[in-house]
Amino acid sequence: MFKLRTLNYQTNEFSGFLSEETFSFHHGKHHQTYVNNLNNLIKDNDFAKKDLVEIIKTSDGGVFNNAAQVYNHDFYFDCIAPKGKGGEVSKELKAAIEANFKTCENFKDEFIKGATALFGSGWFWLVFDSNTKKLELVKTSNAATPITENKVPLLVVDVWEHAYYVDHRNARAAYLEKFYEHINWNFVNSAYEWALKEGMKSVSFYANELHAND
Repeated sequence: MFKLRTLNYQTNEFSGFLSEETFSFHHGKHHQTYVNNLNNLIKDNDFAKKDLVEIIKTSDGGVFNNAAQVYNHDFYFDCIAPKGKGGEVSKELKAAIEANFKTCENFKDEFIKGATALFGSGWFWLVFDSNTKKLELVKTSNAATPITENKVPLLVVDVWEHAYYVDHRNARAAYLEKFYEHINWNFVNSAYEWALKEGMKSVSFYANELHAND
């Protein structure tokens, strides 16, 4: 059975970005519901003995939607940190960003522009393509996740309205600007380091550290 992951910060540390009410709904209810649904859907079938990434890669329909949303939310909540506590872009990641997006400022502009323009509900990602060894910006709709395309997530922002509506109403661009100020670069740097070392294996390592299916 999978369990809801714990957060690595206090939910009252995001003033001006996300309220405790948002965390209460987003993590405490939405994320919890995906975990509960997944457990109910895999009970007593072949998925029950698989880990989260295996389930995502071998399922469809309701099982996939809930498993992917567990992973997507896990990753999102690690991509944010209280302002001033997320560190800075590492020298290695900065070099990769500049190689792929010219400058860090241009990367920020493309990230926010792409996430703002995503139609409907979904996610906007920075990923590492282990085949080309390059960074890419990827948008996915609903529960879709880039790990099904063998791309390693490094950074993600949730643009489902439940992620920001309590605090920012329909002003997605304002939410994204605040998101960028609260990126947990320490986590993103580590994800990039492990992507270089282990490729797609790093995705499973991450997911299994949070909640092995036991």
